[in-house]
Amino acid sequence: MDEIPNRSRGRVTLQQLAHELDLSTATVSLALRDSSVVAAATRDRVQEVARARGYVANRSAAALRTARTNIMGVGLHDIFHPASLELLAAVEERLALAGKSVLLGVSRESVAHQSRALCTLVEYRPDALILSPAASCTREDLEQIAVTGVPVVQAMREVDGGSFDFAGCNDHAGMMLAIRHLLGLGHRRIAMIGGGMAVSTSRRRRAGYIDGLKAAGLSVLPELVVDGNGQRDFGCEGMARLLALEEPPTAAVCCDDMLASGALLELRAAGLTAGQDFSLIGFDNVGDVGICYPPLTTIDARIAEYARIAAEFALARLETPERPVQRVELSPSLVVRSTAGPVVPVRRRCP
Repeated sequence: MDEIPNRSRGRVTLQQLAHELDLSTATVSLALRDSSVVAAATRDRVQEVARARGYVANRSAAALRTARTNIMGVGLHDIFHPASLELLAAVEERLALAGKSVLLGVSRESVAHQSRALCTLVEYRPDALILSPAASCTREDLEQIAVTGVPVVQAMREVDGGSFDFAGCNDHAGMMLAIRHLLGLGHRRIAMIGGGMAVSTSRRRRAGYIDGLKAAGLSVLPELVVDGNGQRDFGCEGMARLLALEEPPTAAVCCDDMLASGALLELRAAGLTAGQDFSLIGFDNVGDVGICYPPLTTIDARIAEYARIAAEFALARLETPERPVQRVELSPSLVVRSTAGPVVPVRRRCP
């Protein structure tokens, strides 16, 4: 192979590479994309010269030619929550297979932050946007993005009344599974930690809790429902409130696994063991909940699966913008581990 001369100054263009290699620009372009149409030896030669020259593809020019940027926006309500990270990882993996890069925006559960983040993403002309909406987000908030021409796909969460593709979990059915499992273990005084009305997942999980109790002929007791965010600290606080009741519950379901991990910490602080002295079930089946102590019984929301479906929806809408809106709710499953067991009277915390 001939010696490759030193890099020249300035941006190296596709045309310059083609001239140097005595190839057509089409052949060089295909070789840089690792196309099997080009002979392996030629691909290797083109890619080696391109690396030596510091060639960088002109994505802006490509976008002008194709009306696509190969950038996909992803908007998350929380970057630190394990469920959000699992969603992001699965979406990015699927989009990368399609040759798409991801730009991330985070709302931090603020509609105002979400609006600013999404407007910034739209400035980069993404081909589509996959969004887990912030708490209290409305259809009108999303339509402000949709009117720019960027397709919007919702994942995990969705706004009421929106006409956008959606992929997520059947949250109501998942919580019903959790309640039925606890009822089968003999529990009748069952609490719920976390949730609220500002987020679709929380609303539906709360509805599943209520309907599960009613189906068994049990009343929903306000003192056993502890509203709050999905952070570990609130899981601790919520469990502390329940244990301090004159008649504590014997079991609790949590709106997500982060809350459940905090509840587990509070049970240990109270000298109680989940699964023996008190039963606890989480929701999502993310991260290392299976190896915490005791291993957490939870609902598998199949986050990675519906994240990939959301990515597929976004890719499909690029090809057929007028296709009918699609909505998928995957059926969750109960993952039985060690934190839920037969009912026993709850021992009160020593003052």
